[in-house]
Amino acid sequence: MIKNYLKIAWRNLQKNKVFSFINIFGLTVGLTCCMLLTLYIWHESSYDNYHPNIDRLYQIGDIEMEQGKETRYPSTSHPVAALFKSEFPDVEATARICPLLHEDKTLIQYFAPGGDIRTFNEEKGFMADSGFFRLFKYNFVEGNAANAINGPYSIVLSKDIADKLFGGESALNKTVHVSSSFNGDYDYTVTGVFDPIDKPSHIDGRFFISMYGGHVGNLMRTQKNMASNGFFITYVLLRQGTDAARVERLLPAFVERHEGKDLKASGSYRKRFLIKVKDIHLHADMAYGDVTPGGSLTYLYILASIALFTLLIACINFMNLATARSAKRSAEVGVRKTLGAERSSLIWQFLGESLLMTFIAFVIALGLTILLLPSFNHLAGKHIILSTNQAVGLGAIFLFLAIFTGLLAGSYPAFYLSSFKPVKVLKGKISNSLAVVSLRKGLVIFQFCISIILIMAAVVISRQMQFLRNADLGFNKDQQLILPLRSENARKIYTPLKAELGMNPDVLSVGASFFYPGTTTFSGRYNAEGKDTTDNRMLNINIGDFDFLKTLQVKAVSGHLFSNEFPADSIDGIVLNEEAVRQFGYAPSTCIGKKIYFSSNVGRSYKIVGVVKDFHFEDLHIPIGPIGFLVNSEPIYNYITAHIKSTHLDATIASIRSAWQKYNPKEPFEFSFLDDQFQKHYDADNRLAAIVGYSTAIAIVISCLGLFGLAAFSAEQRTKEIGIRKVLGASEGSIVALLSKEFLKLVTIAALIGSPIGWFFVNRWLQNFAYRANISWTVFIFTTSISLLIAFLTISFQAIKAATTSPVKSLRAE
Repeated sequence: MIKNYLKIAWRNLQKNKVFSFINIFGLTVGLTCCMLLTLYIWHESSYDNYHPNIDRLYQIGDIEMEQGKETRYPSTSHPVAALFKSEFPDVEATARICPLLHEDKTLIQYFAPGGDIRTFNEEKGFMADSGFFRLFKYNFVEGNAANAINGPYSIVLSKDIADKLFGGESALNKTVHVSSSFNGDYDYTVTGVFDPIDKPSHIDGRFFISMYGGHVGNLMRTQKNMASNGFFITYVLLRQGTDAARVERLLPAFVERHEGKDLKASGSYRKRFLIKVKDIHLHADMAYGDVTPGGSLTYLYILASIALFTLLIACINFMNLATARSAKRSAEVGVRKTLGAERSSLIWQFLGESLLMTFIAFVIALGLTILLLPSFNHLAGKHIILSTNQAVGLGAIFLFLAIFTGLLAGSYPAFYLSSFKPVKVLKGKISNSLAVVSLRKGLVIFQFCISIILIMAAVVISRQMQFLRNADLGFNKDQQLILPLRSENARKIYTPLKAELGMNPDVLSVGASFFYPGTTTFSGRYNAEGKDTTDNRMLNINIGDFDFLKTLQVKAVSGHLFSNEFPADSIDGIVLNEEAVRQFGYAPSTCIGKKIYFSSNVGRSYKIVGVVKDFHFEDLHIPIGPIGFLVNSEPIYNYITAHIKSTHLDATIASIRSAWQKYNPKEPFEFSFLDDQFQKHYDADNRLAAIVGYSTAIAIVISCLGLFGLAAFSAEQRTKEIGIRKVLGASEGSIVALLSKEFLKLVTIAALIGSPIGWFFVNRWLQNFAYRANISWTVFIFTTSISLLIAFLTISFQAIKAATTSPVKSLRAE
């Protein structure tokens, strides 16, 4: 019986090649899109799952009050770990890491025997304590994870860094020099090498140095105030069977016992909480992200919806084409029923045809998914690699998805076609009922509703990305060359290097700073003159030289910017932005000469010497906050910023390289441009825009395929009508209009329904940005117009073909 079903199904596929191709192609594209997006969602949902005891591993978080609302941070001071271990019996072990703050890259050097120097700037460096590699799994190929970070100056490298430094030789016990603007310049002994695991983790570290040495080690030995220096990330492993919620209920008393006095003195507010490590990537909701930038549940919901609706569009195509062609199958149903076929056998026959097409589409889609995965990884910015077990598991899920798709697509046609009465169909009295036609029209409207929503999303996201690229940030981001100063030697050459760069006629201005716009800054609590320390405000702080603000071309609204004309500003002068002045209760025009006081250091004050217009020192996801600028009393900075002319760019960069190598020949010359660095904050949004754009194109193609098939069927059904109309004098244009009008009406209805739904969802997405482009009425006009144009072009091919057919051929059978 099953063999017979498959034989008949295969014959029907061969007999109706165009409609079979449309269905199989649509299902293939829909399944491929669904599989790739499912892999992305699976990848995002599986962060840190491979670590041992992951269900008992938690991160300690910090909640502070910021501008009247609670804000979550993944930070603690360093003594918290030891206190947790000693005071909570439910804590089995602890570990701490600390990002190498304020540096995008760290300089690592190896002075090989014979005088050869191997030097590289490396990303993703962290400081760690002795417990880190006991709680988190890393594949050590050299050394022992249990004691890799016991010493104060030990370092653990990823295998690729070790190979670059040591050329494939054993790295164990070799000495490397690490220059960190955060932790200082020190020699470290290699105590371990690990092979990176091809599984996602929120700690994307490529090397780890001991936190017991350097500047941070000195701080840990001397710090007594637990309320400050909260830049450590602390993890705890709870004992088996421990209720984390019960531990969390004890945290308010813990904070009051150890931090309450210091918090009260500084006017601060703090709560502690626990979050599962496996929940950090998607559920942490931390200000400025966690150890590495987290994922977005909103994006996953968007992509899951796109995957589902793309597959639904393909299923609707199948339903529409199958029911539209019901008249051609009616005689078959009548004969089979007359010969004794039961309705259930007919249902399985039609479902078998659907499942056969879906299985063919599934096999092709599986191959396409494997083929396209590297390109999709590049598009999505991910590294999705499946183990054998994972591939088998996901393959089974995809097969189930294909079977479900086949049953869904074939269910309505199967039940509809099997319901025909043999007496009627054999007399030729079968025709599409009003209900069936209405359902078919409704499905077409639903298809194009989804396409219109996706088109609107693609247009709005594209406009927002363009807005982010072209927005006025309040400073000049163009042609600003950023040169990192990583080592002590690099920071020492700042003065002569700046002087030499300043003599280049193609360099307009040179400044230096601890941070540049788009990177993190120092922050602390300050109170205005005459206010108590408890009435304080959080203030971001950047430290630069006298020319830094001038190089960025930041606008002053009162007072003056730093310059060599006011050398005393380096003692206690501060320049604030307008938002900071407002929060301290001053007015920009009258605040010059007023003071603000550092709440954590009673007696330390700064005099306001200038106010600058608000500008975006952070990306446009975040509202402009308060920031202050100081001048360093010593010429020690992390970055040089050179504003260069756009002409002779290559020659200017070559000149800067020559000056760098003249003063610092042992370190690599690496630079970036400020506008490129700033745009990196929108990488996730750009990736979403690309995925939505491709998905929109796929949805439109599938929808148009279905529309093409329906238009072909409609033209076939009305062949004789068209012939009569042409004999009676109808023009080809009127015939095209006649055949197109019905379908364009459906697309117009879809636009009226889909536009407000699309507006709702894209408006929700835009709320992620503090500054965004408005959704103007032109978006709706463009979306509707492009949908109608695409639909008309799809229909017109069949309409023109039918309109230009000779009426002699159309009426020959009459």
